[in-house]
Amino acid sequence: LYSSFIWRGTKNGSGPAVQPVIEYTRGCFTAGAWGSFDLRGYEEVDLYATWMFPGGFSIGIIDYYSPDLRYFDYSRESGSHAFEINLGFSSDKLSLEADYVLNEAAGIGSSGGDLYFQAGYSFSLFSLFLGAGNGWLTWDQETDESKFSICNLGLEISKVIVITDAFEIPVTGQLILNPDRECLFLVVGFTF
Repeated sequence: LYSSFIWRGTKNGSGPAVQPVIEYTRGCFTAGAWGSFDLRGYEEVDLYATWMFPGGFSIGIIDYYSPDLRYFDYSRESGSHAFEINLGFSSDKLSLEADYVLNEAAGIGSSGGDLYFQAGYSFSLFSLFLGAGNGWLTWDQETDESKFSICNLGLEISKVIVITDAFEIPVTGQLILNPDRECLFLVVGFTF
């Protein structure tokens, strides 16, 4: 449960968001479904698969989908799916990711070819992250153009609240600045 859904420095929907996940892991392979739903009608359901490799490297694919669109529409003109390939690296303190949207799908708003890169570093009490991209993330409706720029700069603090010996609630707080759109967000989330 999150106070709002901020994705790569962009707000999706309005108000609190429930974000369920179903996941299956076997060895180095993980597959799952993730969603975000708010009280004002925003819905998103994404399918994903990831392969982990030695040394902290990973490769994956995500299918971004909005349930208000027809599920089996994969066309350019009205398609309801945007497919993104992602590469990642993660160590104890450092995380890196690179993402690329493969296809054009007008229904979900994908023009294809979108890039996003993010780096994160964890300290003992907090984490910092910096992300930059184009396409969905920096689209200017007035000029109908997108430029590559920093769109996701933030600070994250996480804590586990122990309720009983068998039940605890992880809590996350984020302060996120999107310099491209000149927006600042404060988000809190609970996982249970």
